[in-house]
Amino acid sequence: MGKSVEFYYDFVSSASYLAYKRLPAMLHDAGGQIKWRPMLLGGVFKAVGNSGPNAIPAKSRWLFDDMKRIADRHGLPFSLNPAFPLNTVMALRGAIAAEKIDPGLVQPYMDVMFDAAWASGQDLGKPEVVMELMEKSDLPAQEIADMVQDQAIKDELRANTEEAVARGAFGAPTFFVGDEMHWGQDRIDWVVEAVRNR
Repeated sequence: MGKSVEFYYDFVSSASYLAYKRLPAMLHDAGGQIKWRPMLLGGVFKAVGNSGPNAIPAKSRWLFDDMKRIADRHGLPFSLNPAFPLNTVMALRGAIAAEKIDPGLVQPYMDVMFDAAWASGQDLGKPEVVMELMEKSDLPAQEIADMVQDQAIKDELRANTEEAVARGAFGAPTFFVGDEMHWGQDRIDWVVEAVRNR
């Protein structure tokens, strides 16, 4: 795939949000590009025996405090979503649908969903919320909403999730530069370095 990064993410992941906000510009400066790979983080956790931060309350409190510190350092809005953990199935299928309609829609769509989840605390598990977000952002809301019901879209999200696990992913965000895997928003400098060295 040349000088590119496969970026596996889920909107439920605050670390994916922080990586999403910073990596594209960094990668552009390095002469690279991103292949967006939405996946179901819950499916990854189930497959590998991992669990979300809510499994350990003390870890959860620390993690979200740390995410806020990182966001503040980089001038990014951040707040703990009161609906966490979010059901992001529809939103993730929507990302796949948006790319099929027009690859230029992917990042505007991701901007809307990530900001809703981690800047304004909206519940992406509610279809009416996802629809309203798309409509207010001039995205082709009805076309995307119709497509998320297509079996091919459902199958692609499932396939992305299974492929991530098969390649060694155990959380989000996970990045691949060729076969080299990196995990976590705090490793994006290494991702960029890997791209520069290709």
